[in-house]
Amino acid sequence: MRLKISLSKEPKHQELVSCVGWTTAEELYSCSDDHQIVKWNLLTSETSLIVKLPDDIYPIDLHWFPKSLGIKKQTQAESFVLTSSDGKFHLISKLGRVEKSVEAHCGAVLAGRWNYEGTALVTVGEDGQVKIWSKTGMLRSTLAQQGTPVYSVAWGPDSEKVLYTAGKQLIIKPLQPNAKVLQWKAHDGIILKVDWNSVNDLILSAGEDCKYKVWDSYGRVLYGSQPHEHPITSVAWAPDGELFAVGSFHTLRLCDKTGVRNVLNDAVDLLEFRDRVIKASLNHAHLVVSTSLQCYVFSTKNWNTPLIFDLKEGTVSLILQAERHFLLVDGGGIYLHSYEGRFISSPKFPGMRTDILNAQTVSLSNDTIAIKDKADEKIIFLFEASTGKPLGDGKLLSHKNEISEIALDQKGLTNDRKIAFIDKNRDLYITSVKRFGKEEQIIKLGTMVHTLAWCDTCNILCGIQDTRFTVWYYPNTIYVDRDILPKTLYERDASEYSKNPHIVSFVGNQVTIRRADGSLVHISISPYPAILHEYVSSSKWEEAVRLCRFVKEQSMWACLAAMAVANRDMVTAEIAYAAVGEIDKVRYINAIKDLPSRESKMAHILMFSGNIQEAETVLLQAGLVYQAIQININLYNWERALELAVKYKTHVDTVLAYRQKFLDTFGKQETNKRYLQYAEGLQIDWEKIKAKIEMEITKERDRSSSGQSSKSVGLKH
Repeated sequence: MRLKISLSKEPKHQELVSCVGWTTAEELYSCSDDHQIVKWNLLTSETSLIVKLPDDIYPIDLHWFPKSLGIKKQTQAESFVLTSSDGKFHLISKLGRVEKSVEAHCGAVLAGRWNYEGTALVTVGEDGQVKIWSKTGMLRSTLAQQGTPVYSVAWGPDSEKVLYTAGKQLIIKPLQPNAKVLQWKAHDGIILKVDWNSVNDLILSAGEDCKYKVWDSYGRVLYGSQPHEHPITSVAWAPDGELFAVGSFHTLRLCDKTGVRNVLNDAVDLLEFRDRVIKASLNHAHLVVSTSLQCYVFSTKNWNTPLIFDLKEGTVSLILQAERHFLLVDGGGIYLHSYEGRFISSPKFPGMRTDILNAQTVSLSNDTIAIKDKADEKIIFLFEASTGKPLGDGKLLSHKNEISEIALDQKGLTNDRKIAFIDKNRDLYITSVKRFGKEEQIIKLGTMVHTLAWCDTCNILCGIQDTRFTVWYYPNTIYVDRDILPKTLYERDASEYSKNPHIVSFVGNQVTIRRADGSLVHISISPYPAILHEYVSSSKWEEAVRLCRFVKEQSMWACLAAMAVANRDMVTAEIAYAAVGEIDKVRYINAIKDLPSRESKMAHILMFSGNIQEAETVLLQAGLVYQAIQININLYNWERALELAVKYKTHVDTVLAYRQKFLDTFGKQETNKRYLQYAEGLQIDWEKIKAKIEMEITKERDRSSSGQSSKSVGLKH
């Protein structure tokens, strides 16, 4: 990718052009020392004079009022702030009318920026002051005051902090009084320009030391350029945070967020478009290209006849693809389309800001759309892809910490859909998307995880965990048998990828990682786990066992063991657990196989996976009350065991007997008031209790043998 630069034959300004600002992807406003404001249209190549300012106004900086704020504020969105050398800033409408001029600083006003909500304006000047104003131009506060000019300023993504220059230093100051200020030396010369992207939370800086640098929001340098011939006078992020532009004397460079220049690659097929290309994505055998007016959908089998449809806005900032459909994000909303061009849905939630969405905060699968909330970063909104409506009962997925990255798995049934996410502590969690009316457990899968990706062909997850590249061959193991989860992993050293690497894609058995220096590294993982996933999804258990015997890897057997338990195939589970040396679990599986009824087997399989509540529910629904009581006794859930016995008016004496036996073993006296209440005046007769238990087992066995529960659903004997 290269910058396409064109110069008009006749200059439209007579003097130096000091500032420019985009209104749409095709419309640009420019201000010059000739006091003129000119509008440029890239579609028609037309230019028009908007207004000629008074001769004493020399423009310095221009910033448009934020657009993505809904229809009610659209009137003010058609205006911009212009700072000038006479110490004033001016609020000017799109038609060129100066709505208001405000005396702001002693000396030139060097920069002015609206916050993302359009509720406040920050200005900086030669007098070293940083001031906050209301949207109507009323002074709210003087945030900072120093002895050197402040050349540039930017808002933090949450509009709660301001970044500004102070000589060779960068300073991040929160709006709240007495909050901690972050300050660090960023350049060896005076810093001339800064920008802070709301999508990736990264900071750009440029200075008279002829360098530009990329920082995180904690002041840690991620990239520093080599010295250029001249000072860097301008830097600006693209809205989606993937690219930025760098300006110097007679030089304009387009860089990606790692600081590396993009270059044009050789192509076999040359695709030409009527309008400028804004965004493109290639995945799932389709290329989706957004121009300023239209969206083109190419199939990799046929490049000659793309499907084309018009866009509402020409400012597409994100394209996400799944197997069946793709998602477009622009300034107006989120739109899901099929690869045939059919509009499917447009999910919405209160306070949704599309300008800050990126591939880390939006995820798409065949049936689900997940979006991280910006207002409360502990929340993920989940929507049905086909309707755009909130998933299930409309419950939100809420976490205890702020979430930084989310990803939906891509294959399998809707009911089994999982979402993985990384929080601000760099812990990796996984949970089920469909929660069936109860709060699904959110389980930690790893720590110090910096980046993650799901495979596009099967539900294998990979991530960079501290200095290790880790692949979770079967993440669902955490729900089935977390003891063997470590045996289902593949790990290798990732220190060669340097710090802050990012996983770009996970296609088939190929993982692509972008290193901090911008270079791409490709890692191939074993193809066998994906084949195992395919066999299990088709219930080809014999082929799965043969594959594991052929490969002879512990991770394959461990995955098969967990997969078999999840699918209730205890014969295969027994073989797989034996292969990884889990003898105690082999014995437990054998004990399960000897249970008299299907319901008992099902309940103990659920207990094997740690789903105690579900196991109890299965038994109670089948009328096996004693079995439900007994599993609680075995797990020392004494309160629940007595509660069930009292509720169903059976085996109260059994519970009391086992409780007394437990206390006698440890030489303890009964202190539980409920147990003391029911034990009062009750004589424990073990012979009678054993007879009742034997009668329950016989009754269950008779039910099973008489055919009432002879049909073993999902179980192989």
